[in-house]
Amino acid sequence: MTDAGAPSTSDSAGQAANAPYRVLARKYRPSSFDDLIGQEAVVRTVSNAFETGRIPQAWILTGVRGVGKTTTARILARALNYEMPDGSVKGPTVQMPTLGVHCQAIMESRHMDVLEMDAASHTGVDDVRQINDSVRYAPASARYKVYIIDEVHMLSTAAFNAFLKTLEEPPEHAKFVFATTEIRKVPVTVLSRCQRFDLRRVEADVLMKHLANIAAKENVEIEPEALGIIARAAEGSVRDSLSLLDQAIAHAAGQVKADAVRQMLGLADRTRVIDLFDSLARGDIASAFKEFRDQYDVGADPIVVLSDLAEFVNFVTRVKIVPATADNVAYGETERVRARDFASKISMRVLSRMWQMLLKGITEVQAATRPAAAAEMVLVRIAYVADLPTPDEAIRMLEQNGGSSPVVGGSAARSGAPAAPMASAASVTSAAPVRMPTSSPTAFGGGARPQMAVPAPDPQGAAPQLRITSFAQLVALAGQKRDLMTKAALEGDMRLVRFEEGRLEVALEPNASKTMISELARKFELWTGRRWTIIVSNEQGQATLRSMSQAAKQEHARSAEADPRVQEVLSRFPGAKVVEVRRLAPETPETNINADYGSDDPPDGSDADDDL
Repeated sequence: MTDAGAPSTSDSAGQAANAPYRVLARKYRPSSFDDLIGQEAVVRTVSNAFETGRIPQAWILTGVRGVGKTTTARILARALNYEMPDGSVKGPTVQMPTLGVHCQAIMESRHMDVLEMDAASHTGVDDVRQINDSVRYAPASARYKVYIIDEVHMLSTAAFNAFLKTLEEPPEHAKFVFATTEIRKVPVTVLSRCQRFDLRRVEADVLMKHLANIAAKENVEIEPEALGIIARAAEGSVRDSLSLLDQAIAHAAGQVKADAVRQMLGLADRTRVIDLFDSLARGDIASAFKEFRDQYDVGADPIVVLSDLAEFVNFVTRVKIVPATADNVAYGETERVRARDFASKISMRVLSRMWQMLLKGITEVQAATRPAAAAEMVLVRIAYVADLPTPDEAIRMLEQNGGSSPVVGGSAARSGAPAAPMASAASVTSAAPVRMPTSSPTAFGGGARPQMAVPAPDPQGAAPQLRITSFAQLVALAGQKRDLMTKAALEGDMRLVRFEEGRLEVALEPNASKTMISELARKFELWTGRRWTIIVSNEQGQATLRSMSQAAKQEHARSAEADPRVQEVLSRFPGAKVVEVRRLAPETPETNINADYGSDDPPDGSDADDDL
């Protein structure tokens, strides 16, 4: 015989059948700190604060959607007001093994002392004034009056300003918990009055365990690979992962398999994406085309294929840097095994190049009127450059041919001159400066470099007595004095006509300032300790130092491009060119002085210190 007041078994079954369905995200919403996953730092901080009595007047919770901001706010409200009917709990606590007096009402958002407000729909100053008016009154039944404001960044500027005084000095019985996804939109005046918690994204392996537990409670059979796909698609959001699991259960109508989840999410087959990556890495364009077309014919979106391909490139790169990444169970066994294999064979430069081309290619496909054709052209580019050597590999290939390429060897044999030694791999890069031997004249018409002895300054402060015997020494002196404007004027605005010690005759460029002559005479006298006469001549004079330096650089570049070794390297990198020629060997201090005005040759005119 059953109790008349208790429902029978058949009645309970009927009530369960008639009860409305609750989505998994609501059904399995955490109700205590023990149920929170992936937020250990928050739980530890709150637990220590409660134990020591250091409870702030306001918290602000921030993070991406679905990580548990509102849920954590409700758990905080429950912990602040946790009481047992027998009065055994005297203060806030994070240990809530059973439901207390106020717990059920707080978790269902119907407790009169825990007020929740959605700032997205209550943005005005009047809504905040209502809080300011009610916060003065003590709680009706709970220990604290708790105000939970979701999406607090949506409040207006006037509403924030109206909140400041109450937030800074609230009554002892009032606590505030704010939640937001846009922490940067919250004024710093509000942030400074709150204790901030950043709720982190939940790791994929943690999400997988959580989803597996829920699937077991729901008596749903699901493949581990399907769990991994859902966990990665959720991108760290617990709510998103539960929504996807809910959808996958309904989609499968039985056992949830990985292929069904991929089809539901519109993802490409992971194994086929890896096969496509393999074809591209081998430079097999025909095979890559066939694999892409096969995926496209069965309904795969070209953008999704390229995005999955970029994701796998990123995974292989991370495995190459941190091999333990391949132990993440969120990825399938095939992905982990093949990623290890690719990481051991493919260089970091190739992976970086594929990543950059995919990022640019995805943008092109999104804007293309024919996405499939655009995606194929992206694959062509990736496969085409797959077998191109990197600069250091090209240098090593040349060195393996006896220190020179076949072209170099033939040229040397015909001319009877030995091949020059190769430079380090880092000296030649695609579209980067290339260093080459040069025997072009200096910017001053050849001959020995100008030399200048600079004595130590007089300790009494007298001007140094310098002997200047050439125009080049004046330019070097301006550089030593760090007078960049004067140095630039001497190099670019003046054409030397005649030079004597203490006397300078120049022709000015059309755009040169006419008032700088007197200023130059004053500076030269200050620097050298003797008077200078500067004459503006109508004669043509020599070319400016700047134009001579540019001509010398152009000659260096032409010499570099004519070298067979450089031609061999440039032929391997379509579009590469020589943009600059520099000296590799360290220069002497004297040479460094003269380098300011563009000369690149040693004093004896040799080119032994230059290299490729």
